[in-house]
Amino acid sequence: MNEVVDFIQTSRDRYLEELKAFLAIPSISALPENAADVRRAADWVAAEMARIGLENVRVIDTPGHPLVYGDWLHADGAPTVMFYGHYDVQPADPIELWKSPPFEGTVRDGEIYARGACDDKGQVLIHLKAVEAHLKKTGRLPINFKVLLEGEEEVGSVNLTPYVHEHRDELACDMVLISDTEMFDRGVPSICYGLRGLAYMQIDLRGTSQDLHSGVYGGAVANPANVLAHIIAQLKDKSGNIKIPGFYDDVRVLRDEERAEFKRLPFNEKAFKKHIGAPKLTGERAYSVLERVWARPSLDVNGLLAGWTGEGSKTVIGATAMAKVSMRLVPNQDPEKIAKLFEDYVRKIAPKTVEVKVTYLHGGLPWMCDFDNVYVQAAGRAIEKGFNKKPVFTREGGSIPIVADFQRELNVPVVLFGFGLPDDNLHAPNEKFNLGNFYNGIVASAFLYEEVAATRTA
Repeated sequence: MNEVVDFIQTSRDRYLEELKAFLAIPSISALPENAADVRRAADWVAAEMARIGLENVRVIDTPGHPLVYGDWLHADGAPTVMFYGHYDVQPADPIELWKSPPFEGTVRDGEIYARGACDDKGQVLIHLKAVEAHLKKTGRLPINFKVLLEGEEEVGSVNLTPYVHEHRDELACDMVLISDTEMFDRGVPSICYGLRGLAYMQIDLRGTSQDLHSGVYGGAVANPANVLAHIIAQLKDKSGNIKIPGFYDDVRVLRDEERAEFKRLPFNEKAFKKHIGAPKLTGERAYSVLERVWARPSLDVNGLLAGWTGEGSKTVIGATAMAKVSMRLVPNQDPEKIAKLFEDYVRKIAPKTVEVKVTYLHGGLPWMCDFDNVYVQAAGRAIEKGFNKKPVFTREGGSIPIVADFQRELNVPVVLFGFGLPDDNLHAPNEKFNLGNFYNGIVASAFLYEEVAATRTA
């Protein structure tokens, strides 16, 4: 591995220029006017994959933006890894808040600023550079390697899951590798082995056929805003426990080993509270803050709409009221089951003075890969070699539905091998990527392929 690592260390200047070229393409998948740029980014990364020695490289048309595929399959008897990433990016608005042009990679204080720097172009290039180093210096990879990149991650990956389902044989592998996540903190390399799922609901109430004068009708008709507030108040108790019958039935209990791993993380509750500007934290008292946001389910109102919300006063009883509610789910919880429990409970506690409509807008399965899985542990050893520091094992409170889709469709473990930082401003102005993490990530990825190969003989 010495010559591979040496090649990486001496190629840093070139890597930076190639990353800048990739970032200069405004591949904004959400905007129709950037469709040609998304295609240009697909062509750019396909050309780069072919240049470094990947085979069978092709740009694959979909009903939306294209996929890009390539592979190298000459490591007889070795495991097969499929790397997934995305080359599309979020819009850059508001442009005026950027300190440098969003599609001009600008280096300041060891960070490169541009839309897509961390999410996910920089992390995609990490693996392509690791592959290049192996092929350039040894002529081979220690594993079989497949790459599948998409151009629609930022708009919901609507065409990816159907493609994976239809091409399961072509995409067959021993593990899926994704670098689209972050480290626990600066200088704290991490392996994420769990994500929460999601059930997103909308409650609509109607009390009357039209808005009414509150002086003429107040006291005689139900006010949907009042009723909605009453319903929301009954979703959780004062301690943060969710009151929906059956909600916790399938929750996977935290193992003692996991709780011990969480406790050794460099987490400061006071600093966390100060960072978010909260006077006091809340939640289930039997669990730590990290356990609450990573490994316990939650329920939150994301939006409310009722009555008069303009300037001044208007003495009106609004005819309708609406709330949007998200429930973050943990392993073994099923979003469709939870959505049904939610609807049944809301209908039960809603009075007959209003019409009730409950809509399941969308959801995603939670995902977890045991942190003692051989591939997760291989990733831990590799990241330690890349960063010269033992990693921590974490979960994340957010949802990445495609992770569970890969695990379900391909029936293999998924390893999240991310190098972003919590302050990288993803989806916001001044997105950035730490160049130290970029370069060390390439080294860690090069070692990962060796470590995964070793699992076959361990």
